[in-house]
Amino acid sequence: MVTQAAERTGLSTYTLRRRIADGRLPAYRSGSRIIRVDPDDVDKLLTRIPAVNRRG
Repeated sequence: MVTQAAERTGLSTYTLRRRIADGRLPAYRSGSRIIRVDPDDVDKLLTRIPAVNRRG
């Protein structure tokens, strides 16, 4: 569910719903009110930022 995905990633449900609306996050409807997302798809939204080597 979107709420659980938001809690797990630290993103807001509003952000996840915007990603669903703009097509960046696939979602599946279960009944008339329940929206489910695949955890792997949610993880793909997150991009790792490489560490910066600050040594000279």
